[in-house]
Amino acid sequence: MSQFALEVQSLTKKIGKKIIVDDVSFKVERGEIFGLLGPNGAGKTTIIRMIVSLINRTDGTVMVNGHNLDDSFMLAMNNLGAIVENPEFYKYLSGYKNLLHYSRMALSKISEERIQEVTELVGLENAIHDKVRTYSLGMRQRLGVAQAILHKPSILILDEPTNGLDPQGIREFRDYLRLLASQGTSVLVSSHLLSEMQLMCDRFAIIEKGKLIHVSTMNMNDETENKCIREVEIEVSNTAIATNVLNERMPLVKITSINGQRLTLSVVKESIPEINKLMVQSEIDVYEIMYVKATLEDRFLEITNKDKKEQVI
Repeated sequence: MSQFALEVQSLTKKIGKKIIVDDVSFKVERGEIFGLLGPNGAGKTTIIRMIVSLINRTDGTVMVNGHNLDDSFMLAMNNLGAIVENPEFYKYLSGYKNLLHYSRMALSKISEERIQEVTELVGLENAIHDKVRTYSLGMRQRLGVAQAILHKPSILILDEPTNGLDPQGIREFRDYLRLLASQGTSVLVSSHLLSEMQLMCDRFAIIEKGKLIHVSTMNMNDETENKCIREVEIEVSNTAIATNVLNERMPLVKITSINGQRLTLSVVKESIPEINKLMVQSEIDVYEIMYVKATLEDRFLEITNKDKKEQVI
C-alpha cells in the first residue's frame, strides 16, 4: 500500500500552443484534506478533470493509492471517488434508489449495510427514501458525497463543493469532510473561497495561470522566516505616548501599524511581558494584548503578489 492516497507528477495540459496546466506535481497524504487554491481560470478544474480522466493529459502521471492510472486504470479508479461541479442524480428516484443504482456499477459488491452506513454518515437517514427532486442543494451535495464514498475510495476529489450552499450547509459539509478524513479517507478539494478552505484543509497548494507556485501546511504562523518573531496587537489608553516610550526604551520593537487605540508590533515572544511592564510603569493603561494570526487570504495575496513582482523583475 502506498504512503500517499494520490500522487500527481508533472501534470501538463496543452491545447494547441496554449499551456493550460504547466508541469504540476503534488502528493496527498492519507487522511488529510488537501486544498487546491487559485482564482477562477487558474487551472484547478482542468487538473481535477485530468486526475479523474474526464479529459486527456498532455503529459504527466497520476497514481491513486499506488496504482498508476495508465497501467492499472480500473484499480486506480476503484480507489477514487469524485464530485466534479454539481452532483447529478435521477430526480424521479429516491435518494436510496439512486445509491442502489450506483452501487451496482462498483467493481466489488456493496452491501445494504454499506448504503445505510454512508446514508447515516452524511445525515440523510430521514430523507433517503424521498425523491431527489424534493432535495435542497445542500441535501443533493450530501447525497453526492454518499454516492462518491460508497465503494470506500482512498481519496475523495471535490471541485468547488460549497458553491450555492448557505452558511449552515457549508458548515455541515465541512464537518462531513473532517469526519471522513478522521476515518482515513483523503480529500482533495478545489475552491477559490479562501476563508472556507482555511477552516477545512490541512495543507494547500496555490495554482496560478496553470502553475503550482506554493505548497504548505495551513498553519501560516509556523512559516515565518524567523519563528521567534511574533505579530502582536496591543490596545492602550494613549498610542502616541506608548509609541514614544517604545521607540525610546525598546528600539528593537518594530511598530508596524497604529489604528485607533491599537498598536501592532513585531516582537520576539520573550519581550511581550517587558512591553506590558513598561506600559504600566509609564502610566499607560493596557486593555488587551493578543497575537495576530495570519489568515489564508493574507498568505495567498503575499505569495501571488510576490510571484507577480518576481515575474516583472
